[in-house]
Amino acid sequence: MTTRTGKGERRREQLAHAAAALVLREGPAALTHRRGAAEAGASLSATTYYFADLDDLAAAAGAAMVEEWAAHAAHTLATLTDGAAAADPDAPADRRAAVDRTRAADAVVDAVLPPGDDDAVRRYYEHLLGSARNPALARAFAAGRAQVDAVVERVVARVGLGLPAAVAVALVDGAVVSALTEARPLRATARTLLLDATGHGRRPVGDDAVPRTPAAPDTTTAAPTATAADGRATRRTLA
Repeated sequence: MTTRTGKGERRREQLAHAAAALVLREGPAALTHRRGAAEAGASLSATTYYFADLDDLAAAAGAAMVEEWAAHAAHTLATLTDGAAAADPDAPADRRAAVDRTRAADAVVDAVLPPGDDDAVRRYYEHLLGSARNPALARAFAAGRAQVDAVVERVVARVGLGLPAAVAVALVDGAVVSALTEARPLRATARTLLLDATGHGRRPVGDDAVPRTPAAPDTTTAAPTATAADGRATRRTLA
């Protein structure tokens, strides 16, 4: 059995993070001992020494990805103040509340999604979904879910969005996949779904309210109602 020193642990961690970067950039199918070593600027013998087999390397890459997700969410948390960012104090109260809720949703979206534009997020999700075909990666993601959720939970609580972390993450993930299939903007779609889920979707207020459309009159011609007198007249005629 290999005894790892502090230096050895650091080297193994570097290799794992390099493998994670490779998976996120090119997909899980690209991960081999040779490619992982090259990504880290190391020799092939380094990955075969620190990782028993390819599943071991994939599991370490998955754990490194989870660690990076949690660190990214923690960075978002560190940029926040208590509650949602204050809106313009001179704006009407309902407008300030709407701005604060939008900023709260944006903070959660930023904590869950990777940095970058829509193309970067698309590549990230494409390779992330592809990881489901690698059991070692999938197990690592499942094992690290609580680590990520714990940080997202703090972000949600800080901005007062009012959703469990697991629900917030699922909503953002679902919104992104839906938006990708329909060529819609990713972050805006995720924000809208979060606001809808908390009962704060866009609703016109004040002068922007849409007047209720009156019901159209019934233009169907009603048949005349027969009366008792009409019936008697008809019987006399027939007689």
